[in-house]
Amino acid sequence: MADENETGTQNGATPPAVKMQALAQYVRDLSFENVVAQKGISGAEVQPDIQVGVSLDARQRPQPNTYDVIAKFKVTSTNKANNETLFLLELEYGGVFLVEGVPAEQLHPFLLIECPRLLFPYVRRIISDVTQDGGFPALNIDNVDFLALYRSEMARRAQLAAATPTASA
Repeated sequence: MADENETGTQNGATPPAVKMQALAQYVRDLSFENVVAQKGISGAEVQPDIQVGVSLDARQRPQPNTYDVIAKFKVTSTNKANNETLFLLELEYGGVFLVEGVPAEQLHPFLLIECPRLLFPYVRRIISDVTQDGGFPALNIDNVDFLALYRSEMARRAQLAAATPTASA
């Protein structure tokens, strides 16, 4: 295109630069229940099966361009032999983010994909430390594909909306 400059924008207009800054990170809630210690299950009869559930939430704060993003992780370890729970870990980890230059229609996915990516290494470390401190081998959870998680949630919401009959007046 003849009207494009070196940066690929038309008519000389440059898009605003995207800026994301983590202003704060915090543990909002943490719970670890060691069922093995409570019930006295011996290690010989344990074949662990780990399930990790992830959910995300984002809300605008009163300050302009500032958002709370909460990543909620629920880690359940059960014994494959008898399906009894070995431990349950629930973690809500939050970040306060300053986000500028993101178009309004792209803000929701940005908050629920890019911000959790920044938080994830800290979440992984907390889960690893808590499981190890709780008497289990350190659990290093696999990377989370926040893009796939977002797409899955949007597809689920669309399917739910299509299945819900609308009330006619």
